[in-house]
Amino acid sequence: MASGGDLFARFGKLCEVGDVLFSEGEVGDTMFVLQSGEVRISKNGRDGQKTLAVLGPGEFFGEMAILNAKPRNATAEVTERARVLVIDARTFEQMVVSNAEIAVRLIKKLARRLDSANALIDVLMHRDPKARVILGLSRQVETTGDVQPDGSVEMPLDEAALGEEIGLTTEETSEVITRLERLRIISRIEGGIRVSNVQRLDEFLEFLEMQQKFGDT
Repeated sequence: MASGGDLFARFGKLCEVGDVLFSEGEVGDTMFVLQSGEVRISKNGRDGQKTLAVLGPGEFFGEMAILNAKPRNATAEVTERARVLVIDARTFEQMVVSNAEIAVRLIKKLARRLDSANALIDVLMHRDPKARVILGLSRQVETTGDVQPDGSVEMPLDEAALGEEIGLTTEETSEVITRLERLRIISRIEGGIRVSNVQRLDEFLEFLEMQQKFGDT
């Protein structure tokens, strides 16, 4: 297998902050491997660009355009000076066939996406807006959460984007966020939300589900 330097010599690209690697809706025949720096993956929503993920070194992205031959479903923008490998469809196929580690990583990534999609379906099945918001927060804890020394979890989260994802208006989402904040389960911080106690968040969801269950009987 080629060394990192050899790979960068063949496929490497230096990117500056603000560079757009690909845009939502465009046809793509390349994928990317992030060697250093940071890339934001976002999607157009009703209230502007919604951040789906912030990727760091070792992550690969853009492969779905190669796998399903469909237009890009998101935009990738460099948010911290980056070194990326740009891999075309033919090279990607050869890498997957010849390198078991790459193939396994791809399978695991696709499995995580399927789990995330199934989790979102579970969120949308709930009629109670409070349950939807809590489940949405729980998903964010798992995918973007940054555990702090005191056990709390911080995550970059836009309330409007969260509402759009779980099928609620911004006002409905903010109302639930405010209620959880009053209960001291979460708190708003600059650029996101801190979950003070994940267990209490889960327990509050269990309480709501029991309340709904007995309310329907």
